[in-house]
Amino acid sequence: MKNLEVCLTPALLPLFNIEGSIVVVIDIFRATSSICYGIENGAEAIIPVAEVAECAAYREKGLDYLLAAERDGKVVDGFDFGNSPFSYTAEKVSGKTVVLTTTNGTHALHMSIKAKRIVIGSFLNLTSLCNWLKQQPENILLVCAGWKNNFNLEDTLFAGAVAEQLKADAYKWDDATIAANDLYQLAQHDLNVYLKKSSHGERMKQLGIMEDIDFCLNVDITTAIPVLEGEKLVKLH
Repeated sequence: MKNLEVCLTPALLPLFNIEGSIVVVIDIFRATSSICYGIENGAEAIIPVAEVAECAAYREKGLDYLLAAERDGKVVDGFDFGNSPFSYTAEKVSGKTVVLTTTNGTHALHMSIKAKRIVIGSFLNLTSLCNWLKQQPENILLVCAGWKNNFNLEDTLFAGAVAEQLKADAYKWDDATIAANDLYQLAQHDLNVYLKKSSHGERMKQLGIMEDIDFCLNVDITTAIPVLEGEKLVKLH
């Protein structure tokens, strides 16, 4: 029987055997939502980097890349944009390569680098992601980016939504998966109202970007599954 596990924060990743697993990186508010939207809208690739300086270094390479940097919910000065999904429209990203660094999502991805495969999940591509996962023979590890290595509600809730869709298949769940799924059962009928409680939702409200929250909770408006190939996130074929 395959394992379905949830890592509630990147700080717990050393406790998991990720080498044999498919890792789904989750950062609902907003990095993985924006990545899914960007790849769906024709971005050629998104290169996730851990640090702002790494992102800035691409400027020196003379490539026609868009540079996106976010820290603490805000666009870093001097960059093309941050990680609002509204920056990843077809008009802006189609045919382009984006270099992206964020507070939590790209950190979680780099911490998961030894996984057998890394894909990106969000509510936007929930069903297409789950349909693909069901066909894979490997164990699945859902990695919640959290907030600065702390637990958060929105990523855990999404992990619970994935568990819900995989319920009918034979997976062995760990306790974190059970807890995430229980949380999803509580929240599923109105994700938006439930996640208004979240600390990151509150931070985004203070920043005046509530429309980003609403957008990130759209379910199944994309079908593309971003997958890490080398240093680039590209569309899974």
